[in-house]
Amino acid sequence: MSRNGLDTNRIISRAAQMANEMGLENITLKMLADDLGVKSPSLYNHIDGLDDLKMQLMIYGWNQMEQRIIHAVIGISGYDAIRAGCYAFYEYATENPGLFNAMLWYNKFQNAETMEATSGLFSVLFKVTASLNISEENCNHIIRTLRGFLEGFSLLVNNAAFGNPISIAESFELSVNVLIEGIKTLEEK
Repeated sequence: MSRNGLDTNRIISRAAQMANEMGLENITLKMLADDLGVKSPSLYNHIDGLDDLKMQLMIYGWNQMEQRIIHAVIGISGYDAIRAGCYAFYEYATENPGLFNAMLWYNKFQNAETMEATSGLFSVLFKVTASLNISEENCNHIIRTLRGFLEGFSLLVNNAAFGNPISIAESFELSVNVLIEGIKTLEEK
């Protein structure tokens, strides 16, 4: 840690807060440095620039979401774990809209570090689905389906894109129920 208390964790944590408050696309390194009470060049001792900051935010977000989902599914299994995991994902994504936008950059930064950031989460989901007596291939399809639904639904909520006045919470619950009922049809007898 430097004399002014600046370290990578502090930078990433504050950048995550700023992303949630004002949007990822509105953050500049100058703005972040000013907020942290340092000069912009001081940031370069910890990050390599704006793209590196976004990559670090992406990793930070996926790691936090993984912990949230693990905490949600501890002590439960099967479809209850799928439901709890879906809610944990959705709640994290909608509580952290700016950080969630950074998390969706993971395909832009393909390297071992970014693969590791998402592999833990998907490993948890795979273990849950594998416990359902469903083929490995179908487990992979289910994870992709859950990911598509959860990321898409969360993005729509974060961008206030649902114009219909019916309850978003009820729509989410209904969607999770439909997915679970669909997954049940894939169980091997």
